[in-house]
Amino acid sequence: MDNDHRPHTDSNLLVELTAEVVSAYVGNNPVSASDLPSLISQVHSALGKTSDGPDGGPAEKPIPAVNPKRSVTRDYIVCLEDGKKFKSLKRHLMSHYGLTPEEYREKWGLAPDYPMVAPAYAEQRSRLAREMGLGRKPGSKVKKK
Repeated sequence: MDNDHRPHTDSNLLVELTAEVVSAYVGNNPVSASDLPSLISQVHSALGKTSDGPDGGPAEKPIPAVNPKRSVTRDYIVCLEDGKKFKSLKRHLMSHYGLTPEEYREKWGLAPDYPMVAPAYAEQRSRLAREMGLGRKPGSKVKKK
């Protein structure tokens, strides 16, 4: 019977990861046979703690760099990850943290309509698009000021 179809539990995954790490370490470093059980135990324990908090319970919620209620101003949005100010957060989140806007909102417990663009910047871009005639049906006239 093929064992590849058994479901992966957290325990199975932890054992597999431990085996990979220990195998890589032993392949590149001299380790005596008597030290191997201790090494396996230490690696298994360390990997087990990465998904849990320091006391073995669930990991703590991350602490934002600024209060989420004060992160949106008229001219900029403050990133909760690092406290930096941006007109638009989307590119920063993906390039520095690998987060999509949806993942960012979920991570920090933000509403689905939490903006990724500063309100003044969004208004400016919207005004520019209207002036260019974007969003109109073909053949309709653009009003001149």
